[in-house]
Amino acid sequence: MASDSSFDVVSKVDRQEIDNAVNQAAKEVGQRYDFRNVGASITWNGEIVTMVANSPDRVLAILDVLQTKLIRRDISLKALDTGDNEPQLSGKEYRLVGSIREGLSQEVAKKLGKIIRDEGPKGVKSQITGDEMRVSSKSRNDLQAVIALLKGADVEVPLQFVNYR
Repeated sequence: MASDSSFDVVSKVDRQEIDNAVNQAAKEVGQRYDFRNVGASITWNGEIVTMVANSPDRVLAILDVLQTKLIRRDISLKALDTGDNEPQLSGKEYRLVGSIREGLSQEVAKKLGKIIRDEGPKGVKSQITGDEMRVSSKSRNDLQAVIALLKGADVEVPLQFVNYR
């Protein structure tokens, strides 16, 4: 009697790496010549990343610096949610607020479950538990096929596959 093999699909980010990336971006913004005397800054309070400057182009340049630092630290840009990427005027300065996405929302988990049911191998079961999803099957080869399928899927959050057993 063979037991089921399984793995979990999660969406997590290393908060220390994000903190390091934001600190590096803030240091670069403070030192670069094109950001001098324009009130340019970037801050992170653990949930929200705020970029401030005196023009929308400069705010987008700060966003570009942050994205570069995130990529260098192996953090997917899908984890950074900045809405419509349009800096908002707030008084005399422009501001862009972004958040860090973690966990699978119910609609993303349902979308992944539908992909597994429609395109995955038969006999593979998926179960949504909170902000993660467990995928199980009797065949490890089927599970590897599901991992390859989900890696190729177009979802708006970064996916990691953990607890493979």
